[in-house]
Amino acid sequence: MVKRDKNQIIMKNSTIYLAFFFLCLTYNPLQAQETPVAVKIERLEQQKEKIIAEEKEALKKEVEKINQRVEKKEIDWEEAEKLKREAAKKHALNIHNRVAIIDNQIALLTREDEDEDWDWDQEDEEDDEWYNKDRYDRTSSQLVVAAGFNNALTEGQSLNDSDFKVGGSRFFELGIAWRTRVFEETNWLRFRYGFSFQFNGLKPTDNRYFVKDGDLTGLEEYPLDLDKSKFRMDNLVFPVHFEFGPSTKIDSEKGMWFSTKHKLKIGLGGYAGFVLGERQKLKFEEDGEDVKQKLKGDYNTNDFVYGLSGYLGWGGTALYVKYDLNPIFEDPNPELHNMSIGLRFDMD
Repeated sequence: MVKRDKNQIIMKNSTIYLAFFFLCLTYNPLQAQETPVAVKIERLEQQKEKIIAEEKEALKKEVEKINQRVEKKEIDWEEAEKLKREAAKKHALNIHNRVAIIDNQIALLTREDEDEDWDWDQEDEEDDEWYNKDRYDRTSSQLVVAAGFNNALTEGQSLNDSDFKVGGSRFFELGIAWRTRVFEETNWLRFRYGFSFQFNGLKPTDNRYFVKDGDLTGLEEYPLDLDKSKFRMDNLVFPVHFEFGPSTKIDSEKGMWFSTKHKLKIGLGGYAGFVLGERQKLKFEEDGEDVKQKLKGDYNTNDFVYGLSGYLGWGGTALYVKYDLNPIFEDPNPELHNMSIGLRFDMD
């Protein structure tokens, strides 16, 4: 039993570290020029690398403490996974916020260096032409977090007669999105792309759980009263959206960019990716003792996932929906499609 728990720890930690590794890759060092300003910039870049290393090490220690709590049976696996996701999100935000301060310092040094050689007569002549490729970043990155309700339906089925609890089935998503202006001098249309880890949970109704019988996977009633029955699918997907909406051009001492703060935005697109795994968790009482079972393995699920998604929001918060076009289970099982609705947060 101890060996199995350690294997589960390794598998769960690999997903946390993979997400954290990709989050760290969003910050790329600038090439230094051999000038006094370049020396200062190089030192700042080294500080950025140190920050990432510090936060990565802090995350590692926090995950180790969580695993120790699991081994001591202070918390269960579901609570441990929740704490690990929260820890990864916290340290990713720490990197984002701490590095942003240094990025502003680098930008200020770069502009001061450029101003020393600037042709002021030329500036007066081009004052009406605000757009300058060298001073405007066309692409930016954001941390994406989404959560809400999840369910699965067959053709012609409604939520009223769903096989899964409407309020109890939930999803969580964590990823990185890059946003690039489609047109150079206007920001009304943006192209968004990136990667996300999706965790889609389903809680069957009527004391049932999933049972695999050869090529078939279906719901069957459990012989004992279940306190909890949950089926979860973990996916790695690559979303792509076209985003529409107004924005404000910001021109300040800190830099020049387009801001969508306090602005309406609409995103339409889809996603495709891979199923990383599926698992089932059961809780029940047997002979007066609480029993927890974690059932992992092949439930005849499809290896690939793809679907449609969209969001409607204001600033960094949006109503988010997604629908899997692929069935959850392979033929000859009934076509059961996963669907989600919740809130999406794009953290600039």
